[in-house]
Amino acid sequence: MRQKVLKVHPDDNVLVALTDLTQGEIVTFQNSEYLIQQNVPAKHKFATSALEAGAEVTMYGVLVGKAQSYIPKGGLISTENLVHAAHGFEIGERRANWNSPDVSKFKDKKFYGFHRPDGSVGTANYWLVVPMVFCENHNLSVLEESLVKQLGYGKNYTYENQTRQLINLYKSGSDVEAILNSPLIETDYTADSDRLFPNVDGIKFLKHAGGCGGTRQDAIALCGLLAGYITHPNVAGVTVMSLGCQHAQVDILKEEINKRDPNFSKPIYVLEQQKIGSESEMIKIAIKQTFAGLVQANKITREAAPLSKLCIGLECGASDGFSGISANPAIGYTSDLLVALGGSVILAEFPELCGVEQNISDRCITTESAERFSQLMNIYAQRAEEAGSGFDMNPSPGNIKDGLITDAIKSAGAAKKGGTSPVVEILDYPEKVTKPGLNLLCTPGNDVESTTAEVASGANIVLFTTGLGTPTGNPVAPVVKIASSSDMFNRMNDIIDLNTGSIIEGEETIEQAGERILDYVIRVASGEIQVSAVRRGQEDFIPWKRGVSL
Repeated sequence: MRQKVLKVHPDDNVLVALTDLTQGEIVTFQNSEYLIQQNVPAKHKFATSALEAGAEVTMYGVLVGKAQSYIPKGGLISTENLVHAAHGFEIGERRANWNSPDVSKFKDKKFYGFHRPDGSVGTANYWLVVPMVFCENHNLSVLEESLVKQLGYGKNYTYENQTRQLINLYKSGSDVEAILNSPLIETDYTADSDRLFPNVDGIKFLKHAGGCGGTRQDAIALCGLLAGYITHPNVAGVTVMSLGCQHAQVDILKEEINKRDPNFSKPIYVLEQQKIGSESEMIKIAIKQTFAGLVQANKITREAAPLSKLCIGLECGASDGFSGISANPAIGYTSDLLVALGGSVILAEFPELCGVEQNISDRCITTESAERFSQLMNIYAQRAEEAGSGFDMNPSPGNIKDGLITDAIKSAGAAKKGGTSPVVEILDYPEKVTKPGLNLLCTPGNDVESTTAEVASGANIVLFTTGLGTPTGNPVAPVVKIASSSDMFNRMNDIIDLNTGSIIEGEETIEQAGERILDYVIRVASGEIQVSAVRRGQEDFIPWKRGVSL
């Protein structure tokens, strides 16, 4: 019989409902009985003992809130009776020792990727077209229209076919009612034609809204982010399109490239419109240079590489009350496996570490790293408060509806993505990963801004957990989306790749799921599996302006 409730940590004074519980129902857990005082939806929590106003509520073994009013034993924990609260943290002793997992079944495994001159290995092989300023987005669109379908990268999109069906109905004289009631036939995503360059996975156009207005800091951060993509192991070369007068100058971009790869040797073509003159002349040059770059990129083929060459970004979005007990700890175990194998992982989303800072700080291998983590967290929190917000405002309406009613509850579950390994480095946006092991990267909690940043820092695959479902992808790195529940996976399996609902259902352990995910990652990294985001052309790219974005 499936278990109805779960206690996440022995010190918790709440239980998580794994299924809907009804008022008046008696639930038995670990030889104790609980009379449910009101309906408790699946993913939500109820109190294991009576709580007076001001009493601390603990989940995942940490403070996640304080009772605003009396909560009876068996009472639903809700936004009406619980307010966000979290303990402070300090620079304590280093506790970086850990029990690394058994990796014997993975130690001899390889993946097949694209080897770069700097020693990194890509899981894909893309050509980039990058604007230095939003004024060049139009030229990117013209270039995209000129190249993509002609070279065999276009998609025969099912919705275009459905529009054609409606056009034919209209031309045949059908009225509005007939059009609304007409069955539309779905078709698969298929390439329009064979690729001219079979070893090149595509041409990606990183359109953005920055580069001109804003602060100099914004311009430098944008150039750093773009440099992260240009030097990324999944990128073979780049066409850079500049207007000429913007804050984000090409010289700054080149400085940022040099920081990340002093011996940079990939093909790079830079075009400045105000020097070239007419749009037609600029596009003509861009087409020729990009085509020449593709010829060079096509010479690179996949070769065997150790798993230590993998760098995985850890991300969550549209989280629910199951995320922290299924999908997140599962990829946390995957993270530990990869660290034990000599690979790198990136944990980001600093607003979603609120409440678990002490654990993170203690895991930093040096006092200097712990101090930098503390500094970045405190500055971020201060800026949020100065803007009239705060980390306590991080949970979205969807999070709250599905059980994540305070930021500390959300954060304690989100932090599970980082596993248990020591923190080897603290990175500020958009710095690059240089050390194997668990790296912390300062980013917002916003899914796309954070994913965009993790890839710029070197993630050649991203593991993205979701409880409510999100189609998020990235232009150059495969984003593996992992469901926290079987129900959501079955409803949205066209945009979700893996399911960890089996953990909730008692059919699989967290460790088994983590190993299964790593096996899947190896196949994705080798080009054997195309994840849903890549298959469907979901290519989200949002730079973070260093104002407050939660």
